[in-house]
Amino acid sequence: MSSTRPGPPPRDPNGPGGPDPQKAVDLPYLTPAGRRLVAPARFGPDPSGTGRGGPPMRNASLGGKRCVQVRAAAADGAGPAEAARDALDAEAAAALRLHRAFEGGPAARLFPTLLGYDLEAAEPFVLYLPPRGTRVDQLHGLSGVQLRVVERDLVDAAALLAELGLVHQGVTPATVRWDGRSVQLWGLHAVTRTGRPRTAGGTAPYASPELRGGTGENDPRDTLWSAAQVMYRLVTGQEGDPDREPADLADHRSLAHSMRSSFAPRAADRPAPAALRDLLTPGHGRAAVRDPDDLAPHRAAFDRAVALKRAADGGTGGGPDGPEADEDGVLCPSCLERISFDPQALYVPDSFQELQPYRLTAQQSHQLRADELRGAFQRCTGSPTHHVPVPYLLNGRPLTVAMIGQSNTGKSHLLAQMIAEITDDRLKPYGVSWQSVNPEQHANFLNRQVVPLRNGNVIGHTAGLGDDEPVRFVESLLITDSRGRTRPLAFFDLAGEDLLRTDALLRFLLGVDALVFVVDPLLAVPLPQLDELRASLGLRVNRDGDPAFATVLDRVPRTGPHLTVPSAVVVSKADLLRTEPPVDRWLTEPGTTPLSRRRLHEESRDVYALLHRHAGKSWLRPFDTALHCTMHIASATGGRQQDRRYPHGVRAQRVLEPLIALLAAHGVIDLPDARTAPEAGR
Repeated sequence: MSSTRPGPPPRDPNGPGGPDPQKAVDLPYLTPAGRRLVAPARFGPDPSGTGRGGPPMRNASLGGKRCVQVRAAAADGAGPAEAARDALDAEAAAALRLHRAFEGGPAARLFPTLLGYDLEAAEPFVLYLPPRGTRVDQLHGLSGVQLRVVERDLVDAAALLAELGLVHQGVTPATVRWDGRSVQLWGLHAVTRTGRPRTAGGTAPYASPELRGGTGENDPRDTLWSAAQVMYRLVTGQEGDPDREPADLADHRSLAHSMRSSFAPRAADRPAPAALRDLLTPGHGRAAVRDPDDLAPHRAAFDRAVALKRAADGGTGGGPDGPEADEDGVLCPSCLERISFDPQALYVPDSFQELQPYRLTAQQSHQLRADELRGAFQRCTGSPTHHVPVPYLLNGRPLTVAMIGQSNTGKSHLLAQMIAEITDDRLKPYGVSWQSVNPEQHANFLNRQVVPLRNGNVIGHTAGLGDDEPVRFVESLLITDSRGRTRPLAFFDLAGEDLLRTDALLRFLLGVDALVFVVDPLLAVPLPQLDELRASLGLRVNRDGDPAFATVLDRVPRTGPHLTVPSAVVVSKADLLRTEPPVDRWLTEPGTTPLSRRRLHEESRDVYALLHRHAGKSWLRPFDTALHCTMHIASATGGRQQDRRYPHGVRAQRVLEPLIALLAAHGVIDLPDARTAPEAGR
């Protein structure tokens, strides 16, 4: 990798001497069960040229016990590059999923034995017991019986991964080890999920033609191609054809009999791993595969909740009003009084940003007048007096979105990244374009919120409002859908303490069009891996839910037993749970994967199950109360902050999906009902 420097290859961790003797350092790490431990650690020399690809591995001892460390090494002291962190995250997620599925069973021997990990360290790492045996690229002369066992184990590993919805795309002679009794398959950084679009990569001839070309979707049968090529190398000492079965395959009758179909250039023409396993070893006992997330009963609870809401809705599926404005104007988003465009009540900011009266003149050209109005405000006579951007009054029925959650839940970071994604044209694939409602206000929002966050800085908490201060949206945009209809989109982000008030301040909720409930896993999810961070921040799990949710849900008007305001529940800071099912599935999805209603349903079902299992019913009240509600996984930063900075940089993950769901509920976006092509293999 580019983040490592050339050096001598690492010594065999099973060889004499073990790790290089060094002064021991205290190494904090998480066990697979999520417990935080600290043990004295020593590390061997930095490796290179291992031939295994992916994150570098070095010998180590942990509390006197030999192990190996796979890590995302820093590049020139600047921290790991994003690609290195992604590979290490994939390694940890795969290792944990395998550990949960096979720990203590016979299948565990096929994979590395996980000891611990820390994905928030300056150099994130994963710890394993030392590899068993010898890499098969250093072997030759195995007996026929041994070759059959290697073949059986490789196919068995592919079948077990397929049962977990995984595919190993890095099986090579350098990642397969043989100890005389069984195979151990390394290179877990190359384990990915079935059904996602293939990313071009891999090494010929061990990566299939489709994988090297980056065509189609990940398929468990990709691993069979790699296994067949590894077996050809073991049998012949030569590398096979990178695009088809070897020309001399018929000369090796046993290999041709068992693996010929696995050399098919197309995955669709190879057998399923489980079918090949049953063919090679009829009657061979299958290893038990535990459900790594154990969420089935909690997904059933989601199904019951949805059925209850459908019964209450009568199956009509009625949605909110369309984008047309009423003839008597629009609701002022702050005071809910009707307001229509009045050219006699206009103001524009002067050089000191103070609003001064402005009069339209007949001499102005149409272009000049339109430009002046884009930066103008109209006074609203509601109490207390306030001002509304003029474009908000001239472009159809506004759509207002309120961010709901107590302080420190990540609302402001999530909203900043939502706006940033919109301005990066991430809604364009859905036929939606944008422009600012007020150019100066928009520029101020970007400079105050978006730019500092994207530069790796923690942005400040939302300031509370005074008793006489009106509620104002923090940002607004004009969005135009695929039919050419334009309407304002405005976002409210109140401080947590303001959302607990019961006075007139929250009156704006009576007219809000959409709600985003932000769930902080530190407050909702009592998993042990979050305990240390909770303690450092002085937080504790609240089984009674977010008090801001309760205040808002009791304030928003209802029709019957449910709220009709479209809503979204977002588990924010999901990077804190990125190795936890089902977060590990959704957070790592490619950002280009399009949404469909089926995918929204699947994600909502998974998130509901996660909260139902760990957090309790109080955190699910928004979903149970709102008739139209989706649930989402999102991370606005991709990692934890330290000293008001994000040391690994900032990246947004799935921050726009909640808004896309809300726009679909309001008819701005049309989502297909069925799965799109990249989802077909799930």
